[in-house]
Amino acid sequence: MKNVDVSKRREQAISRGVGMMTQVYAERAENAEIWDIEGTRYIDFAAGIAVVNTGHCHPKIIAAVEKQVKAFTHTCHQVVPYENYVALAERLNDKAPGDFEKKTIFVTTGAEAVENAIKVARAATGRPAVIAFGGGFHGRTFMGMSLTGKVEPYKKGFGAMMPDVFHVPFPIDLHGISTEQSLGALTKLFKADLDPGRVAAIIIEPVQGEGGFYQAPADLMRGLRALCDEHGILLVADEVQTGFARTGHMFAMEGYDVSADITTMAKGLAGGLPLAAVTGRADVMDAASPGGLGGTYGGNPLGVAAAHAVLDVIEEEDLCARANELGSRLKQRLEQIRQTTPQLVDIRGPGFMVAAEFNTAEGSAPDAEFANRVRAEALKRNLILLTCGVFGNVVRFLAPITIGDEVFSEGLDILEQSIEAAKGS
Repeated sequence: MKNVDVSKRREQAISRGVGMMTQVYAERAENAEIWDIEGTRYIDFAAGIAVVNTGHCHPKIIAAVEKQVKAFTHTCHQVVPYENYVALAERLNDKAPGDFEKKTIFVTTGAEAVENAIKVARAATGRPAVIAFGGGFHGRTFMGMSLTGKVEPYKKGFGAMMPDVFHVPFPIDLHGISTEQSLGALTKLFKADLDPGRVAAIIIEPVQGEGGFYQAPADLMRGLRALCDEHGILLVADEVQTGFARTGHMFAMEGYDVSADITTMAKGLAGGLPLAAVTGRADVMDAASPGGLGGTYGGNPLGVAAAHAVLDVIEEEDLCARANELGSRLKQRLEQIRQTTPQLVDIRGPGFMVAAEFNTAEGSAPDAEFANRVRAEALKRNLILLTCGVFGNVVRFLAPITIGDEVFSEGLDILEQSIEAAKGS
């Protein structure tokens, strides 16, 4: 079987709306390595978009899932509940940032977690409006893409977005937007277009994911917390991509001196199985009436079993410290490359959530073509990379935090070769 043959079948069978970064069809994977159906080995610096933070097929996670498969695979927690759902909620209530009593619900995807966070916020406040940030990404459902601050490809062609969703600029020094300007935009919004008494929630990614791995400044978080407290607004931290040791903390909000009222999470929660959660202040989470939250597959027992194992692995292997170590090594290597690469204008990100931003060598214009050449050259050399950013000019690095030192060093060498090749092409 060849990749090209499956690709032709894919074109006939699957909607073109499902985009693909590669035409490499996986057959098996282990930790940070993937082998395709032709037997070719790839180093994975994507981790399924920050999903397998604990690596592909971690033995402890596989064992937990196998044990659960032999017990039962589904009952629907709303029909016949199971103890490990309750136990996982207890663990997340304990680990999620915030010095207050918490409660949790489980759903299936990050977008679904965001949808339910907004439902909860509206129920708790009795208000309809939500504020999000330019460049943010919150999913592909209608509320998710309405909150998302990027038109193409997420909103293009899908008609009117959800009402009562407003956007303000996200502070990015490199792009000339300061925290003061972002908070000023909120003040202007409240003065000109939106009564703050109508706002249920402000939602923010502590580090923007699809938007380009820009980290929210501490003074922005403090400013948002103060505004929310002043006007009775709930602060929602979208930790779908930043959660579970990726940023050097279990959750990125641990790096701030303020807490969100509600946290959404998914991706790295269950080591590759579909599971998402919303954790928040107990009084807020109890605002919805019984039956208003949930879903047939929400909190599937296989995903819950995997998530318990993920939390164990993060603790036992000290993956928060490992993320900081790997991120530091990656940024040091990128800084060396930067000395001879004028296109590389910024290196950033907490922990092992690192990005490299590329502009044209002659000026300050974003260079999406160069970033894509880097990605393509890396793929030729069997290294899987992802791009992101509103302008498409950012390469993001999301290798499993469990990646071995030798494989990581090999990947860094390929990265340097790929950037050199991109400069010459």
